Amino acid sequence: MGDVAKDLTAGTVGGAAQLIVGHPFDTIKVKLQSQPTPLPGQLPKYSGAIDAVKQTVAAEGPRGLYKGMGAPLATVAAFNAVLFTVRGQMEALLRSHPGATLTINQQVVCGAGAGVAVSFLACPTELIKCRLQAQSVLAGTGTAAVAVKYGGPMDVARQVLRSEGGVKGLFKGLVPTMAREVPGNAAMFGVYEALKRLLAGGTDTSGLGRGSLMLAGGVAGAAFWLMVYPTDVVKSVIQVDDYKNPKFSGSIDAFRRISASEGIKGLYKGFGPAMARSVPANAACFLAYEMTRSALG
Repeated sequence: MGDVAKDLTAGTVGGAAQLIVGHPFDTIKVKLQSQPTPLPGQLPKYSGAIDAVKQTVAAEGPRGLYKGMGAPLATVAAFNAVLFTVRGQMEALLRSHPGATLTINQQVVCGAGAGVAVSFLACPTELIKCRLQAQSVLAGTGTAAVAVKYGGPMDVARQVLRSEGGVKGLFKGLVPTMAREVPGNAAMFGVYEALKRLLAGGTDTSGLGRGSLMLAGGVAGAAFWLMVYPTDVVKSVIQVDDYKNPKFSGSIDAFRRISASEGIKGLYKGFGPAMARSVPANAACFLAYEMTRSALG
């Protein structure tokens, strides 16, 4: 089996593990990000992450925590296959000779390149996921435009294609998606390789155990969100914004208005669930990737 096929297979397995472990945390993150700013004297819909979990489970049952999972599950193979395969091919391009060990800076470049590629898959998937995750929050605002009910991932796609400019509508939020994926993956893969070498005491990391791989993967996932979280908030509000009567004219406008009305805290709504998700989800992803890649030889 060639390197591309191995990366495709291992990336798919790693992505599935990441999604299963992390999706409930992601649902709560999006709900907190997309809840409207309360009017003066009013309380927000959710007082925090725990309250969002309680309200979601009470209103929708445990299945509510997995809202929107269909879209990323359907594309997780493609997403993670592209992420790890592009990263692997960039590693091959940057090596001075076959088998040469890359520097950490070169690993950062590989991660950034992989981030560019996956942005084009992530954007429509994220848009569908965010619409499904956020609709229960937005439906309670009294704004008819955002109180649209979607029957599922395919229904979101159909409605966007029909009434939001066709295929272009599915790529709403592409700029903030790229602004998240490029630096985020650069940081994640750089930290992952650096920590593996630190734990191994050198550049040969082939002997690391499962615990070390999970630790490196978990910290790397946290590095991703520490690098780009405000960008993710902007992406989410842009993607759930109404098409006919938009609240924001673009990413910069969203950033400015959130900062002006809510301060720096507004750019970190849902940060707790995102960080709580990133460690176990990415630990599972990298462990599954490495074990599958190793099993394939």
